[in-house]
Amino acid sequence: MFSIGIGRRSLWPVALLVIVLFCSVGVNAQDVANGQATATVLAVLTVVSSHDLDFGDVLQGVATVADKTVDAEAGVFEVTGEAGKEVAVHLQLPDYIALADGSDRMVISFSSTDADVDFTAAAAPSAHTGGAVVDQNPHNLGSININNAVAPDNNFKVFLGGTVFPTVDQAAGAYSGDIIMTAAYTGS
Repeated sequence: MFSIGIGRRSLWPVALLVIVLFCSVGVNAQDVANGQATATVLAVLTVVSSHDLDFGDVLQGVATVADKTVDAEAGVFEVTGEAGKEVAVHLQLPDYIALADGSDRMVISFSSTDADVDFTAAAAPSAHTGGAVVDQNPHNLGSININNAVAPDNNFKVFLGGTVFPTVDQAAGAYSGDIIMTAAYTGS
């Protein structure tokens, strides 16, 4: 037989070198990618009560309505926040108003149409027009979108009316009760 002089033993280093070269290419191959962590802080959500619900002078035994479209009577709340974001709005409404010393109470009621929502930034309840969503249920206002195209100041207003029912022997004096509006971003 013809022999070149390379023995079996001398092929092992060459074979090992070939294996290491081919295998190390796959082992040493890598890639790098950069990702980002991002967050957008929304504008502070503010709620302001700019006018109290005012029934004015009431007579014993005579139910009195405060109209949501009458400037001197309507309760007015203004919500300001990030344009285009949805806000959940909730009104906590009292069942009665009372004298400061708590000695007498008067029933107060809110119908399912005693609220209007206005997106036109109208200054007064009587001034809201096409941007208003009228006859809303103040017990269930739900979620409202702050639409910058309609509300140029990134706000909307809620106008509130109601009715008080003084008894025939209602004690004279100034009655009051808290109406609390809570607004929070929904994430939408």
